[in-house]
Amino acid sequence: QGQLSFWMRALLRRLGWGKGSRGRREERERRSRRPKGGSGVGTRAGTSRAISVARRSPLKPCSSFFGNHPSRSRRDGRKRPREVKMRSLLLTAAVLDFGLQLVGWAICSVAKTEKFYDMFGSATFISIMVLALLTRGAALSAKQLLLCAVVLLWALRLGSFLVVRVFKTGGDRRFDAVKTNPGKFAVYWFLQAVWVYVTLLPTLFVLNASLGGGTVLAWSDSLGLSVFLLGFGMETIADLQKFKFKMAAGNEGRFISSGLWRFSRHPNYFGEMLLWWGVYVICVPSLHGAQHLACLSPLFVTSLLAFVSGIPILERQADKKWGSQQAYRDYKAKVPVLIPFLHTPGLESPTAPLEETGDMEAQAGAVAEALEEPLNQQ
Repeated sequence: QGQLSFWMRALLRRLGWGKGSRGRREERERRSRRPKGGSGVGTRAGTSRAISVARRSPLKPCSSFFGNHPSRSRRDGRKRPREVKMRSLLLTAAVLDFGLQLVGWAICSVAKTEKFYDMFGSATFISIMVLALLTRGAALSAKQLLLCAVVLLWALRLGSFLVVRVFKTGGDRRFDAVKTNPGKFAVYWFLQAVWVYVTLLPTLFVLNASLGGGTVLAWSDSLGLSVFLLGFGMETIADLQKFKFKMAAGNEGRFISSGLWRFSRHPNYFGEMLLWWGVYVICVPSLHGAQHLACLSPLFVTSLLAFVSGIPILERQADKKWGSQQAYRDYKAKVPVLIPFLHTPGLESPTAPLEETGDMEAQAGAVAEALEEPLNQQ
């Protein structure tokens, strides 16, 4: 087998295979200068010469088999496409994410303010998407460009709204007890970094893949985009309606029950959940194997808003503030907590009895009446 391979290599080298155009031209010139009958292919001398040539220069794979022969590309005037070096966007995004939160925590801890918290969160989303656009460039497919566009649209809208709101209202009450304690304040910044990364997980998987430069979107992309736009529109409208309601002079201390808030007590949260499910629908056809763990992204956003930091906190605050008002109790009984027109018992918080939710004046009056009754009897 080794001898056969050796003779095959010698024959291929003799025929000019595996050589460039310059090598084949030199071989033809050498053959033209040989005396007839002395060094032909079939003679002993010709065979010996072929063997010696094969020993001196081992055979290299001929690039013409793969359609990218250098001389051919030069003759046709076409340039070979540059190879795209794939960098792990997952690791780069993690470093950028936690690095920005660290910088934000340091600035806000020194200034003892929380006004830049939401701004750094939105800026992290924007920075990661801009990084993907700059590093991948023309190698991005239509799906990947679509994902970058929707995330940038959401982050710019929500970030600008939250920054304007926090400066208009003067602060965020969530951080009153921790913004003067750097250790406790750091926990909030760490959780924001985790939220950013987990939320972007399906998008990062798709952006890190090599999908080619396809310009056609699949039906699943259109479906996901429709879900995203529905959620984005609902969140945007609900936020603006509530912001205008609270800024109106005559609405201080009142709860909103108009606009989208007639159909859901938290339509902005429902829109937020919906838009990230839309992003996941766009991503899911391009996920493979363990990448399907990216379903944690919409599940994480939904669970966080529905059971941890969103609805439960606001519902307790609303019950404490307006629970004694019959109008609010009727509103709460009529309007679903999250999904418009659909009551979800698992999310509904039971309304406390009226005597337990009375305001301070009602409680003080009841105590006064209880103290006066024995005196009247005497």
